Parts: sequence; C-alpha cells; structure tokens
Amino acid sequence: MSKVENNKAWWLVLPVFLLVAFSAIIPLMTVVNYSVQDIFDADHAVFVGVEWYREVLLNERLQESLVRQFIFSFTVLAIEIPLGIAVALMMPTKGPMASVSLIVVAIPLLIPGNVVGTIWKIFGRADVGLLGWGLNQLGIDYNYAANPLDAWVTVVIMDVWHWTPLVALLCYSGLRAIPDAFYQAAAIDRASKWAVFRYIQLPRLKSVLVIGTLLRFMDSFMIYSEPFVLTGGGPGSSTTFLRQTLTKMAIGQFDLGPAAAFSLIYFLIVLLVSWLFFTTISEMDKDK
Repeated sequence: MSKVENNKAWWLVLPVFLLVAFSAIIPLMTVVNYSVQDIFDADHAVFVGVEWYREVLLNERLQESLVRQFIFSFTVLAIEIPLGIAVALMMPTKGPMASVSLIVVAIPLLIPGNVVGTIWKIFGRADVGLLGWGLNQLGIDYNYAANPLDAWVTVVIMDVWHWTPLVALLCYSGLRAIPDAFYQAAAIDRASKWAVFRYIQLPRLKSVLVIGTLLRFMDSFMIYSEPFVLTGGGPGSSTTFLRQTLTKMAIGQFDLGPAAAFSLIYFLIVLLVSWLFFTTISEMDKDK
C-alpha cells in the first residue's frame, strides 16, 4: 500500500516565499532593469545593454576601491580569526566569571557601526582623544585625519575591536561543545597544551571558523558607516571602500544606471569569493 503524501504543509511555507519575493527578488530585478538603461527621469529611459557594465569595469576609481576593499578584508580576517581563537581559549568556562566574560566580550557587538565610528573619531584625536594624545606624547606623529597610513591603520584596528568578539564567541561555543572525554584522554596521554589545541580543539573548531570567516568576509567587504564617520573616506581616497563609492555614484551623482551595474558586480564578487572559500574548505576536509 503506497503512502499518501500530504502537501498541505507547503501552504505554511508560501508566506515565506512571498516575503522573500517581495523583499529580495523584486528589488533585485529592479536593479537589473536599471543597469541596462540610461535613466533621465521617471518617464524617460533608453536601453543601453551592457554599456554601464563596461564603463564600471574600466573605471579606475572603482578598480582602486576594489583593490583597497580586498586588502582591507583580508587584513582584518588575518588578524581577527587568530585573535578570536586566542580570546576564546583564554575565556573561563566555569563559575561566575564565565558569564561576566561573555558579557564583556559581547559589548562591542551591541554598538552600532556609526556609533563605533564616532567613538574612534574622538578616541583618535590628538587634542581630546586618549589614543591620539598618548601616541603624540610618545613622540609618534599620529594624525588619522591627515596621514593616509594612520587613517588606514585606525580603520583596521577599529574593525578588529568591533568584530573580533564575534569570532571569539563562535569559537567559545565550539570549544564548549567538545566532550570532556577528549580532554581526559589527552591528560592520560600527557599531551601538551599545543597538542591538545592542534589535535583536539582546532579540528572541532573548523565548522564555526568557516561560518565566522564567511560572515566576517561578507561584512568587512560591505563596510560603510564606520570609515565614513571616522574619516569620510579620506585623507584623499585612502579609506574609501566600495560601498562609499557606490553611494556617491547613486546618491551624490545620481548615476542610477552605472550604480545599478556596479551594485550587481559588487554582489556577484561577494557571492563568488564566499563560494570559492567555502568550496576550498570543504575540499580540504574531504581530503583529510
């Protein structure tokens, strides 16, 4: 006797599909439509095909922003992932201090990006900011508003301070999920702390590290409010990233066609790099 399938449950999923279509697919199709037209006003538009894509790909300013964006994303990942693991390993797992440490570590994550930019803008000033004043007292000529290198380093440190707790909390949850039997076996074998980390903790952290790295890459690749508030993209264009360039193009210059084409290329870059990274990590796990 064949089993009768009840498909009524799909009606429960239908509102979700409609919500996704309304909030994602329809706006995406609108952007695609804009990217192939030269828009003069609400009633006048001319079909231009892939002209805006060609213009965007050959734009030197956008190419510089793209290179700058990749350098920034990989720099913060190279710092935040190892630092997050180290913080998670040092956090207590039992007693009242475990709860206190979780709260303290999570505090930066609760602060909005524009507020983070404002905090570091004041913190780095040489006249009233503790960081700027302290560095100048040590004889270091620090000025993030005038020196491109100082601005770049400040933006990187600001992002590390803001988002390393996310990696730390993910790693902490992964460490707490490791059964005590693994540690007991390591103690019987008199394994060193490095051996415990290398052969027990790190392999168990791979899944959360993949999630953390993907989240941090996508978020860092779309950074906007923090550097915009801190430096306004300057000095010059040293901290002008892709989202700032896109915003200036769409809102400041009102070039809707090129901005739409650029936003789609931007979206595809994030999607492609994330897919490549995830595929590479998955293949490495299969080989092992």
